[in-house]
Amino acid sequence: MGRFEQVTPEGPETNQHDEQRSIRLHAFSDLSHVPAATFIYLLKDCYGYGTNKATSKFKILMQLVKVALHNGPQPGPFTYVVQCMYIVPLLGKTYSEGFSHMLTSSLKHLKSVESAQKDFLEAKHLAAQLVLDILDSIVPHENRILVKLLETFEIELRDMARALYDSELDDGDLMKAREHLRQQVKRCMESESNALAVTLITHFSIQCCDESFIIKLIKNNQLEIAEQCAIFMGKEMISLVVQKYLDMKMLKSANKLVKEHELTEEFPDVSYLYKESSVKKLAEKGCWDIAETRAKKDTKLLEYLVYLAMEAGYMEKVDELCKRYSIEGYVDSLVPEKVFCVSDYLDLKKLDVEEIVWVDEINGLLNATSDIEACKIIGMDCEWRPNFEKNTKSSKVSIIQIASDKIAFIFDLIKLYEDDPKALDSCLRRVMCSSKILKLGNVMYL
Repeated sequence: MGRFEQVTPEGPETNQHDEQRSIRLHAFSDLSHVPAATFIYLLKDCYGYGTNKATSKFKILMQLVKVALHNGPQPGPFTYVVQCMYIVPLLGKTYSEGFSHMLTSSLKHLKSVESAQKDFLEAKHLAAQLVLDILDSIVPHENRILVKLLETFEIELRDMARALYDSELDDGDLMKAREHLRQQVKRCMESESNALAVTLITHFSIQCCDESFIIKLIKNNQLEIAEQCAIFMGKEMISLVVQKYLDMKMLKSANKLVKEHELTEEFPDVSYLYKESSVKKLAEKGCWDIAETRAKKDTKLLEYLVYLAMEAGYMEKVDELCKRYSIEGYVDSLVPEKVFCVSDYLDLKKLDVEEIVWVDEINGLLNATSDIEACKIIGMDCEWRPNFEKNTKSSKVSIIQIASDKIAFIFDLIKLYEDDPKALDSCLRRVMCSSKILKLGNVMYL
């Protein structure tokens, strides 16, 4: 079998260009006398001599393999691929996973070919043996390839039992095969191969995990396989995952599970909480129109959107929403009817603060920092320009207020940053990073 290059009839210059961009292909026109080992090494040779980028070469080789598997591989295409899968790891990691994926994917279209059906059925127990060899680390394939084999060859518990015991199977053999796989699952769990463990559990219906395993998966942020395992274990475990999602404020994922598995009765508020969260995120991004569209059909959500607008100080939007949806009464309900008397307010003159200092130059900054470092407890607050525009970032903090029980400092960050950004950074770090000062206040984004 020789290599060939695609040559265009347009002349030597074009041919030279194509030669640089082409991939040298083997003409696998007849595999009836080509051993699996030869096929794999020719495939590697073909890939190595190609001049295209890796993705292009892979696609071309995939088409080549699909065609080649129609050309009489013995004893059949499925058995032939299993033989190849034993050889591929010998090529090393550079080729192993990619070629394995290529080979298994090339079999999909052959399942519907009538002449290959018999070989498919006979190859299943060989593929099952390969799976066992991979699990026992005899054949060094990645876990992803093992999963691919289970799917491609539709391997069942009976196939695994046949590979293990190679006899006329009875119920006892199936039970022993299931127990063997259960031990494999436990080993996977011990080695933190959780994705493979869950695949084996769900594929072969093995009962060997509990609530603690699902919680562990969630803590490890392996959420997809945690869901997969919970779905296999039943409604109670799905409810556990939903509750964990709610605790983690993952409302979208929680709502998805509730809908898919009809858990509305158990979690009646999840749908609304998710919608409320979506509206809030849109409002925080300044996407008020989109938030309004999302809330249109739900009066409660519209009222919540009005509340968000009030909280943001966006009174124009409050008036607009109230008039459009006739919910002025909601705003009135948020404003206390009685007028507070003077005694309801804090009298600033009665505070013990001796001085309020405006800091907008570097010497004042240094002096203020020294005074603050002498305090054990300080209170902090900050101010920034509100931003109601869509798809724009929030404004940065422009004013920081830091107060002790005797003195309050108001720092003009914009002016101080313009004068000496390094000095400002140094002073703020001295205060913020000091473990000797207890700091009280809201989260600030500087």
